[in-house]
Amino acid sequence: MDLRLSGKRAVVTGGSRGIGFAVARALTAEGVDVAIVARDAGALDDARVRIGGRTLAVPADATDDAAVRAAVARTVAEFGGVDILVNAAAQPADPAKPTALAGLDDDDLRTEIETKVLGYLRFARAVAPHMIERGWGRIVNISGLNARRTGSPFGSIRNVGVAALTKNLADELGPHGINVTVVHPGFTVTERTPAMIESLARSRGVTPAEAEALLRGSTSIGRMITAEEVADVVTFLASPRSTAVTGDAIPAGGGTPGPIFY
Repeated sequence: MDLRLSGKRAVVTGGSRGIGFAVARALTAEGVDVAIVARDAGALDDARVRIGGRTLAVPADATDDAAVRAAVARTVAEFGGVDILVNAAAQPADPAKPTALAGLDDDDLRTEIETKVLGYLRFARAVAPHMIERGWGRIVNISGLNARRTGSPFGSIRNVGVAALTKNLADELGPHGINVTVVHPGFTVTERTPAMIESLARSRGVTPAEAEALLRGSTSIGRMITAEEVADVVTFLASPRSTAVTGDAIPAGGGTPGPIFY
């Protein structure tokens, strides 16, 4: 299937590693000019080389509105516009962090909201005028399946917040030809996975092999999804082929055993 993406221009936040990197590489393979955004300029340059194509490395911090606007302005100056935004700049959920009420730290939640919810809003706000001017656009927000389960209060709060932001933007921007969706990955295989498994093993008092088995057992397909597999879903949603899907949450975690979502 031709996704009709060739010649589009994209901003991918969190593009130096993990799901953001995989998305940037997948979009580039479809002929998209991609600006990858992250805080670490060195990591961005390395990612740009690995991705290839017409990739632009733009250092910026999603918690700084002026830096966000400057990053989008630079992308527009280099590429002539921006058609696609993929928000992926956030720390993955740590399954070993305290989840009981007494152990929750206010500042941890402030950091989560500032980066993942407000950071996503800042980038959407900066790119929307360019998309409205052209009468077409796609915004895909990477959230997570903690929006649909308990066990990580701050993870649930931030991810539900992203879903709420997504639906509001979809209703506002839809008449301008802009679709906005949220993708919920589960535990995803990235370069951070070994450390995550070690942390989970220590917190549960089990071996790393047993911790990995727990993660595999949390999916319907019996294994963790890879960042590249999440990127395949995002690439479709970023394409003109996805017109029928907007405002909705798309799970991309290999299935959740048990609950029925409808």
